[in-house]
Amino acid sequence: MKRTVVEAIAAGDLPDVAQFLHEHLARSRTAAQWQAELETHWRGERPNHGFMLRDEGRIVGTICAFYAERTIDGHKRTVCNITSWCVLDSHRKLSMKLAMAVVQQPGYDFTDLSPTAVVGGVLRFLKFKPLPQEQAVVFSLPLPATGSRLLHEPSNIERALSGEALQIYQDHRRFPWLRHVLLGDPSGWCHVIYKPTRFKGLPAAKVLHVSSPALLKRHLGRWTLHLLSRGIVTSHIECRWMPDRPWYSVARSGFNAKLFLSDTLVEADIDYLYSETMAMDL
Repeated sequence: MKRTVVEAIAAGDLPDVAQFLHEHLARSRTAAQWQAELETHWRGERPNHGFMLRDEGRIVGTICAFYAERTIDGHKRTVCNITSWCVLDSHRKLSMKLAMAVVQQPGYDFTDLSPTAVVGGVLRFLKFKPLPQEQAVVFSLPLPATGSRLLHEPSNIERALSGEALQIYQDHRRFPWLRHVLLGDPSGWCHVIYKPTRFKGLPAAKVLHVSSPALLKRHLGRWTLHLLSRGIVTSHIECRWMPDRPWYSVARSGFNAKLFLSDTLVEADIDYLYSETMAMDL
């Protein structure tokens, strides 16, 4: 094998990285789509866009990364979310070098929120821990919703929120594949972010963020009524956000576990904000 080196991905490398991912990871996504989504950045320093393998100048592998400063349990943290780990078969034995280049960066908590089974196995070897992956499939029934309100117009959402909650909404409203609603009342709002999808051929909502599981449970009737009015048959909500499944739901399991690596954070601290889950239309 020719001499291969690991390099940080700089902003100027993204066109070549995007072309590589288009050709070798997902041809259904154009290089322009890859580049636009990988350029996404929020608050805080971005030391790189991940790392790549070069063999005499030619890209033969990538592992991309999003970075974001977060306030978790009252403490400032910087989270590195890794994505798009792709290495050519000819250089597969060097894959671990890419992973080590990422996780050996000091001062970060790490997540991988869409690992394949193979990638998940490698990351567990590196001491990544799994998140519970059981989901509740909640049917959109016309349930009572007395005393509950739901806001979905952007102007109404912005007026209802303030502080960090407003910042989270503003940071994620740019992505056209996401939908935002607030459930509750002026005394307390639950911010739900979901992505329209399909389940068994029927319209469905894949829930990606729940700011208050307690409020979601209290106002679940308003949520299902809202979806029903839009022709959405089911919503898919992780059971860690809905530990007491309602009677009009069923459980699904068997997914590849999402993973995280941290010396101090626990699974309850991990969400999908400021990550590939939001920034990429996967």
